[in-house]
Amino acid sequence: MVKAASVVGAATFLSRICGFIRDIIIAYLFGAGPAADAFFVAFRVPNLLRRLFAEGALTIAFIPIFTESLLREGREKACELARSVSGALSLVLLLICALGMIFTGAVLAVIAPGFIPGSSVYELSLLLARVCFPFIFFISLAALSSGILNTQEHFISPAISPVLLNLSLICCALGLDLDPPVLSLGVGVLLGGGAQLLIQIPFLKARGMSILPRFKFKNPYLKQIITLMLPAAFGAAVYQITVVLNTVLASFLPGGSVSYLYYADRMVEFPLGIFAVALATAVLPSLSRQAVSHQKEEFIATLNYALRLTMFICLPAMAGLLLLAEPLIAVLFARGEFDWPAVEATTRALWGYGAGLWAFAALRAILPAFYALKDTKTPVKVGAVILLLNLGVGLGLMHVWQHVGLALATSISSSANLIILLWILNRKLGSLGLAKILRSLFFITVACLFMALGVRTGLEILGQYHDWQNGGRMISACWLGLLIVTGAGLYLIAARLFKIDELRELGRMLKHRSGE
Repeated sequence: MVKAASVVGAATFLSRICGFIRDIIIAYLFGAGPAADAFFVAFRVPNLLRRLFAEGALTIAFIPIFTESLLREGREKACELARSVSGALSLVLLLICALGMIFTGAVLAVIAPGFIPGSSVYELSLLLARVCFPFIFFISLAALSSGILNTQEHFISPAISPVLLNLSLICCALGLDLDPPVLSLGVGVLLGGGAQLLIQIPFLKARGMSILPRFKFKNPYLKQIITLMLPAAFGAAVYQITVVLNTVLASFLPGGSVSYLYYADRMVEFPLGIFAVALATAVLPSLSRQAVSHQKEEFIATLNYALRLTMFICLPAMAGLLLLAEPLIAVLFARGEFDWPAVEATTRALWGYGAGLWAFAALRAILPAFYALKDTKTPVKVGAVILLLNLGVGLGLMHVWQHVGLALATSISSSANLIILLWILNRKLGSLGLAKILRSLFFITVACLFMALGVRTGLEILGQYHDWQNGGRMISACWLGLLIVTGAGLYLIAARLFKIDELRELGRMLKHRSGE
């Protein structure tokens, strides 16, 4: 599982680097003004559908059932199932794309009600949303292909495919001369989605698989997948729905608020994508096999280890984001149209989102356990309560702290979501080994405090003679890199001093792999 997660994490790291280059270019060209707000709102719709139905519901519902079909009926029957799913999915996706492009105005009225019809930002959003909508067709079929490949322990091409979307956006933003200029980003989204699908095809053929649509829908496994998909979509995407709710509410706030939240969310997604999402991608096939084989003890051990490993990586990442928020935003985005007031506003948004990183990450490890057990109803029921909590807290805090209150509401609601789901899963399985998890959490927290003290001291010393706002960009980047390396080193030293189990287990794994 860790080997698979390391492969996915490495590929995702490359994708995130390309994503940051993409965001730097967007920030340079469009800043945090109306054009950027319009693109982020327009792309929010197909991107949400991608996370709800493609990477969310489809993957969650498909992998456990496909695994069962592969183990019990063999490769040929499993391939038939994949083609039947592709056929049903293609029809639904074409309908969704058509409706989305026809009723774009109604969609914008829901996700950005603060954008006034007839205004420049509204008209740009309308145009870009129609261009971006077909993205959901390509990316959903790409997600289906990724699920098939992951089930057969091939992770590299699905993990590397998002790089193509980022490269497409970069090339289109810099290379296309369109009117309005921001339209180039919409074209980049569309081309990138197609590229993510095409890269999967050769790897599917090499494993005797295909997603060529098969319009025969009597397969009993197909019915199970459809039954699981709708609740899985909601349960897996509570965080994404809260981000969309933030977009809705932020559209009523001063201009730039949508962009501030977007850039802050991108910073949080960096550690999430590199590790938490990578681990969740690797753990679902493992948990599914153990659930099908009724290996309860192995199932609990896998989940326990996934949670401890998630905390070992993501707690120090959270501390680093909170401490270094302003230098990070300044070094990455402070150029061109992205001025210093935008840096400060985005920094405050990052504080709000960053406080919940531990919960966002742990949820990625917890949810696959429910789906491997084919329990999609529990996350839905809890998620409905959490959405109401997020909406209420967000409405209350936005009047005090504006866009920062919306980010903080997401962190609060996600933390509540995690605690409730952990309690339910502990009762369902009899025990999750919470004592071992809490012991690791205590020592990891102490190690993070040791790291935070060192980084904070370094920031105070550095602040006496370096100005992040007016200092040279390369000098700022070097100082930031030094602070990050220092923080990581202090954390590892503390983890070794406190004999944290996860560090030793990772060390043993690396020694084993180096000896192979």
